[in-house]
Amino acid sequence: MANYGLVGSLRAEVEIPKGGILSRTVYEDERLALTLFAFDAGQELTEHASSRAAIIEVLEGSAELVLDGQKQTAGAGTWIAMPPGMRHALRASTPMVMALTLLKPPV
Repeated sequence: MANYGLVGSLRAEVEIPKGGILSRTVYEDERLALTLFAFDAGQELTEHASSRAAIIEVLEGSAELVLDGQKQTAGAGTWIAMPPGMRHALRASTPMVMALTLLKPPV
């Protein structure tokens, strides 16, 4: 059994829904979970926090984010590391796709 994960093209795993948001978990093991999100322009995730450390990578499009109370603009190639409990929100400025990696705490 392989002890690694491989996704040939993250972007090819999701389509951007008209007027909505799509999320799809593409990999999960005992260390992490990788979920792809696709947003149509204007769609948003309201402010929330995760109990786990998280990494966001914008694959396509752009968004306005609020990270720990600070507004940021993110475009394709933007990479963000967030500690557990950090408040954050997102609003897609254009149709966009992002990868969210949630890190599981050590056992």
